[in-house]
Amino acid sequence: MAAPMELFCWAGGWGLPSVDPGCLAVLAYARFTGAPLKVHKVTNPWRSPSGTGPARTGCLPALRTKEDGVLSQVPQILTHLRKQRYNADYDLSGKQGADTLAFVSLLEEKLLPALVHTFWVDAKNYVEHTRKWYAEAMPFPLNFFLPGRMHKQHAERLQLVWGAGWPDDEEELEKEMYREAQECLSLLSQRLGTQKFFFGDSPASLDAWVFSHLAPLLKAKLPNGRLQQHLRSLPNLCDYCAAILSLYFPWDGGDAPPSAPRPPASERTESEEEPYRRCSQLLSVLVGLAAMLGYAFLSGLVSVQRGAPGAAGPRPIAMEEEEEEEEE
Repeated sequence: MAAPMELFCWAGGWGLPSVDPGCLAVLAYARFTGAPLKVHKVTNPWRSPSGTGPARTGCLPALRTKEDGVLSQVPQILTHLRKQRYNADYDLSGKQGADTLAFVSLLEEKLLPALVHTFWVDAKNYVEHTRKWYAEAMPFPLNFFLPGRMHKQHAERLQLVWGAGWPDDEEELEKEMYREAQECLSLLSQRLGTQKFFFGDSPASLDAWVFSHLAPLLKAKLPNGRLQQHLRSLPNLCDYCAAILSLYFPWDGGDAPPSAPRPPASERTESEEEPYRRCSQLLSVLVGLAAMLGYAFLSGLVSVQRGAPGAAGPRPIAMEEEEEEEEE
């Protein structure tokens, strides 16, 4: 049996299977087509098999394949999956294929720069949301410098888009960028209309691209959400993202379902809640007793007298701590 393809991508957050648009696009496409991937969700980009270093921080997503080695560009990854006969666009007409290329180009040129600015350049959003999430998710000591390095890379990426006009006309460039992003969202809303997906009842690659750009903007708790507010004013796009999450990532951002899921608290009866309440109370009491005993021994309030030779003395209690290893 051939080794499965391995996908390395950013871990999930905000109720999404991944917080990164590129990783979301690949995950969504794989779910749409049923492509068998062994997914490693990481919070350390240096674990990516695509190579790392000062110039290659955050090379995710990365797909390790038997035929083409390691692929780290989303278009390359989707092309490889099509070669393996996992093609979400198989039934599209020539015109629909052309529309896909046009809309993907529109997303990259008009919406993506505003998303980069929203998450990585806007000072309030970056400090209170983006940097906070990455710093908490990354392992020590990477969380001290990698978010700042990623911030710098995204700012430089935006400078290339703006060209020589930055920073002299930064305010005007921002206004124009957000205006174009809002127009792009409105155009997507008009194109989707009342359809389930962009080309009917089955998702295609365009749906993976659109979902990956809209879902982070929709789900993130941004302190400065001017673009987010415009998206939320388009109910069909909001319902579209919610439907994809519900249909293809039903277990809270793509995680595997528990073996015996508990019903929501609102649906549990009082008799069902009682065992959990008692267990919680008992655990609280035990933790409190342990803390009190530990303090008493350390402070000398309580001492243990040794018995006569040969008598059975008190046995020390060993406490062990277990750290959960990050699931990749």
